Amino acid sequence: MKSQSLRGVFLTLSILIVFASPSFPQAKPDTPAPKTQTDPTLTLPRQTNGPAQPIVPQQSETKAKIVSNVNLVILPVTVKKNGVLVPDLHRDEFRVFEDNIEQNIDFFTAEAFPLSIVVLIDNDLKSKDTEQVERSLRAVVAGMSVSDEAFVCRFDQYFHPGKGFTNDQDKLLTELKRISLDSEPSVGQAGPATTNGPTINGHSAIGDSPNIAPGVINIKGRSTKALDDAVYSAAQLLKDRGRDRRKMIILISDGINGTRANTNSYGNTLKDLLRYNVSVYSIGVGSSYFDRKFSRLENYAHDTAGDIFFAAKANAMEDLYARVTEQARNQYTLAYSPRGTDRAKEYHDVEVRVKREGVKIQTRDRYYASAVPH
Repeated sequence: MKSQSLRGVFLTLSILIVFASPSFPQAKPDTPAPKTQTDPTLTLPRQTNGPAQPIVPQQSETKAKIVSNVNLVILPVTVKKNGVLVPDLHRDEFRVFEDNIEQNIDFFTAEAFPLSIVVLIDNDLKSKDTEQVERSLRAVVAGMSVSDEAFVCRFDQYFHPGKGFTNDQDKLLTELKRISLDSEPSVGQAGPATTNGPTINGHSAIGDSPNIAPGVINIKGRSTKALDDAVYSAAQLLKDRGRDRRKMIILISDGINGTRANTNSYGNTLKDLLRYNVSVYSIGVGSSYFDRKFSRLENYAHDTAGDIFFAAKANAMEDLYARVTEQARNQYTLAYSPRGTDRAKEYHDVEVRVKREGVKIQTRDRYYASAVPH
């Protein structure tokens, strides 16, 4: 009887050990149980120009599941206090309103994303400003991490794309060192999203006069520098970069824009920037600030949740590049599916509030319904 009882005890213990084992029925040994994800599963819109990419929330060790059948408005949000980034805000401290109706935040993350950057450089600056910009450009690399990528481009009345995106910092540094502004004629070098350039009475605006600079032409006091076309073209270069990256343009310019030289208007350029979730960070150079010529740079920065900085000297510009990339990398990301608003409207106002005293919020204050991917 004792022998049978002991056998029963051993049998019972063996069964308990089997069922208590971490390898039963399918889990791998030594694999810790996943932490509970506080955010609900995010449903993101599909990008029409490529497969959807995951966004990884900071608060969770599991990746957000991407499903493509819900339309979301995605808002990058920068929060500062006394000019310094505020990194410790939580989801419940944010409120989002669309057309004055509060929305449920479907997704939130403070994850530091890798960057996809188009460095867009004005190719027609005053000689003093040109020298300062050229000397500062190599400092762009100092603000980048090994996971970031950059595409260097220039513009005057045409868009001049560089050698493509690269995350090889040595190659990028070499390219930046070799940049000589206003060194190439602007003939037949239109970027991927522009037309063949401005015309006057059906003829090319470039002209053959030896007294006309190869970059920008002034006709009766009007500049033919096409800043809007350049930003539009830069947006097209960024549209296929993944959702797991921050997409941004560093726009280095004196702000002069020949409105009649552009094929693309500010409005349709902005729509594409919002559609592809591209933020513009403008660096105003020269003395145009005093002439109130930086308004275009300010508008692009404000309307895309970017920022604008001003610098007149090379060392000041060098410091700004690192500040720009740090700020872009460390934005909060909020996303919501619109509820309770008139979906027939093309234009919607957006407001983000934070439940913390003394902070300044930078984000988009509008979006166009046609610019939200479906």
